[in-house]
Amino acid sequence: MALIAPSILTADFLHLGDELVRARGADVWHLDIMDGHFVPNLTFGPPLCAAVAKASTVPVECHLMVDRPQDLLARYAEAGARRLVVHAESTPHLHRLLAQVHDLGCEAGVALNPGTPLAAIEEVKDQLDLLLIMTVDPGFGGQSFLRGQIGKIERARQLLPGVLIEVDGGIGPQNAAELVRAGADILVAGSAVFAPGADPALRIEEIRRAVHETR
Repeated sequence: MALIAPSILTADFLHLGDELVRARGADVWHLDIMDGHFVPNLTFGPPLCAAVAKASTVPVECHLMVDRPQDLLARYAEAGARRLVVHAESTPHLHRLLAQVHDLGCEAGVALNPGTPLAAIEEVKDQLDLLLIMTVDPGFGGQSFLRGQIGKIERARQLLPGVLIEVDGGIGPQNAAELVRAGADILVAGSAVFAPGADPALRIEEIRRAVHETR
């Protein structure tokens, strides 16, 4: 069964605690960490991660869209992240970086930008707990889904039979079932869950129902 990982990037930060309560049914909290260098946007740091981890009963994963992720891993692990996801494009030493994540007691994930081939992770696949396939160019919420990534998800499923496949970008009820059929285990949804005036719990249920009704 696919897991739903709401991204808090588009949540109401003034009332974030209430937003987490309202988003009943979430399986994982997805935190998009952006440094203004690796991607143009700038988001939040370890203190917010710690607050979410303390307030939540579901795991927190941190998606590090940053330069020099090796300098930040320990801080997010200490803040309570269960899983740390680094970009293959952010380091020439991916093997070392994943070992560092495991040494911190966290699950290790690698994210791939839409233009990055699966070959980038073939030599470290034995170290992976999760592969995150970006279905938009990273850096901003609310972008349109890139359909060309469906084939990449299918190939990743064949390459990594024992690894979780996560997808992130432009995901909602309209494409959730297709992504799960292609091989996705975890669906990251930001704008589709935390939309202005919407009930996040109902949005999560709509995504989950779309997967089950069309399988």
